[in-house]
Amino acid sequence: MFAVVTLDTIHLPPGAVVRLLGSWQDYQALNEQLGDRSSPRIKYRDGEILLMAPLPEHGRKVSVIADVVKVLLDHLGQAQYD
Repeated sequence: MFAVVTLDTIHLPPGAVVRLLGSWQDYQALNEQLGDRSSPRIKYRDGEILLMAPLPEHGRKVSVIADVVKVLLDHLGQAQYD
């Protein structure tokens, strides 16, 4: 699978890193355009913009940790349900 970066969309396969030449202003504009999306991750490093797609396993680890915290809070009687 290939990385696709257009004016309208950014699609990166899991684990991909794309390096683009760009200024701090370019980084800020791209960051604003992406908004609160968690993927791709974006980073600025002296004259280049890095777009990074996390591996799927990272998302699974977060959900496992969240489940453990919920169980512990429930056990301690501090769980809050909406």
